[in-house]
Amino acid sequence: MFIAEGWFISISAQSSEQRILEQLDNAISQKEKFKNDREAVISQIKQRLNYATDNTERYKLCGELFNLYLHYQADSACHYIRRKEYYNSLQPQPERDIEISINRAEVRGVMGMYNEALTELQTIHPHELSSPNLEYYYFTIRACYGWMTDNTVDPHVKQTYLKKTELYRDSLLKILPQGSDRSIVLAEKMILSGQADQAIPILNKVLTSPLDMQEKAYAYYTLSLAYEAKKDTDMEIYYLAQTALIDLNASVREYAALQKLARLVYQQGDPERAYNYVSCSMKDAVACNARLRFLEVTEFYPIIDKAYSDKKAQEKRLGRILTLSITGLAVCLILLAFYLYHGLRKLSLMRKNLSKSNKELVALNQQLQQTGKIKEVYIARYLDRCVSYLDKLEQYRRSLEKLAMASRIEDLFKAIRSADFLREERKNFYNCLLYTSPSPRDKRQ
Repeated sequence: MFIAEGWFISISAQSSEQRILEQLDNAISQKEKFKNDREAVISQIKQRLNYATDNTERYKLCGELFNLYLHYQADSACHYIRRKEYYNSLQPQPERDIEISINRAEVRGVMGMYNEALTELQTIHPHELSSPNLEYYYFTIRACYGWMTDNTVDPHVKQTYLKKTELYRDSLLKILPQGSDRSIVLAEKMILSGQADQAIPILNKVLTSPLDMQEKAYAYYTLSLAYEAKKDTDMEIYYLAQTALIDLNASVREYAALQKLARLVYQQGDPERAYNYVSCSMKDAVACNARLRFLEVTEFYPIIDKAYSDKKAQEKRLGRILTLSITGLAVCLILLAFYLYHGLRKLSLMRKNLSKSNKELVALNQQLQQTGKIKEVYIARYLDRCVSYLDKLEQYRRSLEKLAMASRIEDLFKAIRSADFLREERKNFYNCLLYTSPSPRDKRQ
């Protein structure tokens, strides 16, 4: 029973995984549409900025444009940081100065300028920050150290950055109020400390609460980390695909889910899909100027590209073999068709000859039947004539007998010596054979 239930769950998970991957493939094919949608939103905010007359409103709109460009086009995000600086210089506010510094550090982290980002963040004193900027500061510096951990090869340096990441994660947990953000950060900490089983229910509960798309993507990605720790590849793929689907629908270009998914899909034996995902990731990383993501992609892009090229070459070889096979089969079919055509022609000719011979045999048979009937009629006539002659001989004998009984000896000898009777009957017999033909009634018999 348990085995059957496990099998059913496994099949269901694979089915869900396949469906979400198909949705992701469809989303990649519609990237241009999602890009146009994002550009339309950006264009609307730019128009509002052009018509705004209040500097506070202008600063706020530049902040919205910065957030829209941050993971979409980092250079444009830098431009709107400078616009924020300008509008803030017209009405200086210390909190805005700090926000701009964190903005600058965040976009530099996206662009792979980690030392510059840390230098910017180190100018900020956390104990002097108010709640919104303090949360923003810890989120940014934790992310920055996380990026540096991912981008470092030296194990000792990597461990140092990892400890820094954990330190700032703990600081973030201390100040975050109860809610989805805190639950996700807590689940992330539990996963990294080997408590993935305890983290999964927390994240599932988060997903039942109202979330915006960015929070939902964050929760999905953290769930993928939990299943990665559990070595459940199917579920990891499922949640990475969910994350990537949100990223693509929002036209985000700086992301980690899709290239990570490409690696897993490649390991499961689907180089074509992996190539599609990694190509999409590389194009988006270049368009966004996200150096870390570009480096992550280029690490395994050649492997997937080679596997994809090998598969295409193999498909091309198989295509050529199939084409040659089909061509050979077509030639054989043509030859067979010609052979059958000539065979059918011969058969048709034989049938015609056979039909003709059959008709001739039928005619000959009818002729033989007709000849046989004629012979039968002649024989019958001959027999009739013989019977008639016998009757006449009988009459002739009786006439002689009467002459003898009447003692007419002279007449008797005279009749016996006379050959007129025989001569006349012989003449009549031959005339009958020469000139008498069967009547139509006799022919039908």
